[in-house]
Amino acid sequence: MNKQTYARGVCYVFLGGACLSFGGLLVRFVDIASPWTILFYRSIVFILTVTLFLLTRDGVHGIRKLISVGASDLLVSFLLAVGFVTYVLSLFHTSVANTVLILTTGPLLAGVLGFFVLGEAIARVTGVAMVLALLGVGIMVSGGVDAGDVLGIAMAGLAVLSFATYVVAIRFFGAQRDMMASTAWAGVIAAMLCLPALVATSDALIIGAHDLFIATLLGSVQVGFGFILITLGARSVPAAQIPLIGLSETALSPLWVWLII
Repeated sequence: MNKQTYARGVCYVFLGGACLSFGGLLVRFVDIASPWTILFYRSIVFILTVTLFLLTRDGVHGIRKLISVGASDLLVSFLLAVGFVTYVLSLFHTSVANTVLILTTGPLLAGVLGFFVLGEAIARVTGVAMVLALLGVGIMVSGGVDAGDVLGIAMAGLAVLSFATYVVAIRFFGAQRDMMASTAWAGVIAAMLCLPALVATSDALIIGAHDLFIATLLGSVQVGFGFILITLGARSVPAAQIPLIGLSETALSPLWVWLII
């Protein structure tokens, strides 16, 4: 695989964050489906989206990559899957603004983990950008937090921890190799994590056409394209910078909700 330039990696991550930014808006259009039902169908569509990308790009070799994943690949998949689930649960239990505020701690957490695990030094300009990003989004959502937001904020905290660890893991295991198969398997694990909650409710898999359409957009346009681009970008962008550049999601998420809803 040809060596990827840093500039191209930055573009991939920025566009990936822009795709992810539609999550809060789309969740607000869910009609009656439960969070677990939306998560399950989003995960199925995500699997199909990333698998189709692999087949389009690599042909039969894409299938071989999917079936030859190892323990390290599945660890990356699990971290991303946990982030998928907790992120959506957060959106269902607190405001989009509160969720993205918690996500702004991602660059700092990923930077610290990257320093200790990967030995990637945090450049001064990156550190300053982290602080400015935290202050900026803090001002955007400074309206306060209600008691009813606690569960959503806790889920957002788990999501940002999972995503930051995922970013470092994908750099640790896959900076020199393709990790797209691991990204696809994250959808499988996310769907499996939904099953206990779905089994507890006999009609949980029943979903209307409207909500299925929303779940399809979430699985393809939002997390599908979003994490395809981020996975590609991670090959040439340091761990601390991936969630920092991906703050395009944080800047745009509340904006879409404000403009449209």
